[in-house]
Amino acid sequence: MGEADAVDRVQEPCTVSSLTEDLRYLGVEPGQTLLVHSSLSSLGWVAGDAQAAVEALQNAVTPDGTLVMPTHTSQYSDPSVWSNPPVPSDWIETIRTERPAFRPAATPTRGMGAIPECFRTYTDVVRSSHPIYSVAAWGAEAEEIVADHPLDYGLGEESPLASVYEQDGAVLMLGTDYSTNTSLHLAEYRADLDLGTTTTTVPILEDGDRVLRDIEELETSTDDFPEVGAAFEAQHDSREGVVGAATATLLEQPALVDFATEWFEANR
Repeated sequence: MGEADAVDRVQEPCTVSSLTEDLRYLGVEPGQTLLVHSSLSSLGWVAGDAQAAVEALQNAVTPDGTLVMPTHTSQYSDPSVWSNPPVPSDWIETIRTERPAFRPAATPTRGMGAIPECFRTYTDVVRSSHPIYSVAAWGAEAEEIVADHPLDYGLGEESPLASVYEQDGAVLMLGTDYSTNTSLHLAEYRADLDLGTTTTTVPILEDGDRVLRDIEELETSTDDFPEVGAAFEAQHDSREGVVGAATATLLEQPALVDFATEWFEANR
């Protein structure tokens, strides 16, 4: 979507104050733990771009709450399975051995959108140390949420996703849908499914040195995430509204994870 299209989608510029008001009307509450998936372009024309969206979200939850965003880095996934586009096979070993070590404070997100990429750069935002599935957080429980993110099974029981669950957090889909709702991966881990595992070699820093480490993950899939999302909304309450020009959905994360865990067991 171009900038002219963004202008056409709104009657007046979206601002920090107008976006904060929209979030409040949707149901975002002070003191809440809020896991956000976002699309800046869906908001229409925003005065201040991603920075304005970040600050509106911070205003909505307040420093007594906690704002959480996935800051994943797919550039550290296994290059042998890249498909959009694939890379030549004789590049793969070079990519594995030469890409720089993941640095939580510096490594940019990839494919996550402008809002989490802006958010991760704030000086009072902390980021977990997982080289593929990192999460950034700000607010009262930020340190607790990102602490001790294990290298293996980075979307599972010891992950920030599970920490949001333990805090009875909410999920906000801001111009996005269930296909990118990472909390459903936690449900995959919890479901009684016969999932395989994958091993990826990643470069990380240990005592200031770049080292290669093998990490193990379950073989997850997002193919049925829209279907489980529709089934969840048919049986559970969620709040739907408009933030800027974006369609937004607010729901309870534990309820979604619990429902999806059972749904996966019954339908996969």
